[in-house]
Amino acid sequence: MYRWNEHGLTPTPEVWREVFIDLHGASRVTLTGVGRWAGRLEWQRSRSYGMAMCGNVREEYVRERRHIRTDPRGVFELLVPTAGSAQVEQAAAAGEIRPGTLALCDVDRPLALTHDEKFQSVALIVPGEAIYRRNPAAARDSQAFDGTAGLGRLIRQTVLTLQQEREHLSEATFDIACDQLLDLLCLVAEGAGDSAPAAQRREVEAQVRHYVRRHAADTDLSITGIARALGWSARYLQDVLQGAGTTSRDLIRSERLRLARTRLASSTWDNRSIAQIAHASGFTSHASFATAYRREFGLTPRETRGARRGES
Repeated sequence: MYRWNEHGLTPTPEVWREVFIDLHGASRVTLTGVGRWAGRLEWQRSRSYGMAMCGNVREEYVRERRHIRTDPRGVFELLVPTAGSAQVEQAAAAGEIRPGTLALCDVDRPLALTHDEKFQSVALIVPGEAIYRRNPAAARDSQAFDGTAGLGRLIRQTVLTLQQEREHLSEATFDIACDQLLDLLCLVAEGAGDSAPAAQRREVEAQVRHYVRRHAADTDLSITGIARALGWSARYLQDVLQGAGTTSRDLIRSERLRLARTRLASSTWDNRSIAQIAHASGFTSHASFATAYRREFGLTPRETRGARRGES
């Protein structure tokens, strides 16, 4: 379910710790020297993504192997500091993050985060499987990125805008925005600058073509459905296909025509009319199918079927 707390949460330390662990996984959370308690926590979740803003606490968050064994999450967190600084440690990597720095951490690897009450940040919680599918290199180690220029700055601004506008977004809108953020994040993690590596784009193009070929007969096949199935944003897939000299519409139509030609030339489909074959191949209009078929192959569907039968 898509939900968020409407006005932010300033609970007791005990409740704050409980909610924090629910969001980020089983861990040891130590709150020290809080004085007058002012801890603040805001969050929202969809079926795929989560986002949490926290601040105004002195905290040590430690997630050890024993926590991971009992409460595996299968997610990564992109930490976007907005004030103060924090020390992050994961595996052999350790460093300080502050506004202008982005840190991507695997929640299912030992992790430590320490900061004082001046630190505030927004965490984008994303499925690990989606990162691995897009770019395995991005998921290998904890990484820090520059959030002051280029794609890093765009990612930072988008995360903060999502957090600020959460009450005005539907679950679908929130997920679409997070999909696009994840695309950008994987490009930055690759060190690609403003464009995806050529090898990655070729791989994504191949994935799209394979998916379209397998599902060409689905009448509701669209770039949106393809993007959701493959784990990329529709905008990125459109860009990849454009770079390859085609569009999703042209690719789907070509694969449907190829499928229809194969069926017209097969004796297995002799008991089906041309209109039925067109419909079974994903076309909703017989007339548009016939026009597109002749334009693509220089023959009519009837001529293709007749050639196999030896008809003149």
